[in-house]
Amino acid sequence: MPTSASGRLSAQTVTSDSFRRAWSNFGTGVAVITSPEPGGGVHGMTANGVVSVSLEPPLALACIGRNRNSHDLIVSSKRFGLSILTTEQREVADHYTKPPEERAADHGIEFVSLGGSMVVHEALAAMDCAVVAEYLAGDHTLFVAEVENISIGDGRPMLWFQGGFGEFKDW
Repeated sequence: MPTSASGRLSAQTVTSDSFRRAWSNFGTGVAVITSPEPGGGVHGMTANGVVSVSLEPPLALACIGRNRNSHDLIVSSKRFGLSILTTEQREVADHYTKPPEERAADHGIEFVSLGGSMVVHEALAAMDCAVVAEYLAGDHTLFVAEVENISIGDGRPMLWFQGGFGEFKDW
């Protein structure tokens, strides 16, 4: 990000690239969003566009690009699983960053049933979510969902920062 002679940030034109670079400086957790496939399979995507919305009722939000396969699967099923990954689940995160046509099956990824959703086995936390509202926002849809079932595990959270996976060094 350019700075002025005084060391302060200077304004620049907002483009898709500058917007993406700016947000890459916001460290977030890493999650896998799962949705049911027709015929009983599990589809997944790595995401960091997730957030808690409300405690009463327990609501979570997933921000999904309308060009993603997950989008239409969530629209049709009205559900998704949300698995917050540990640092030990790097291969899971990497796997679901690839386009579906480049994935070799599910690469040995284990899922477990949590209510009406399949979630990543041994995730730091997992939630079974039923969509209660959808909002179009630019090229994405914001899916607000009630968390119907939850599982809390152990481990250290995987992080996403400046285009790469990482972890806390000091804990």
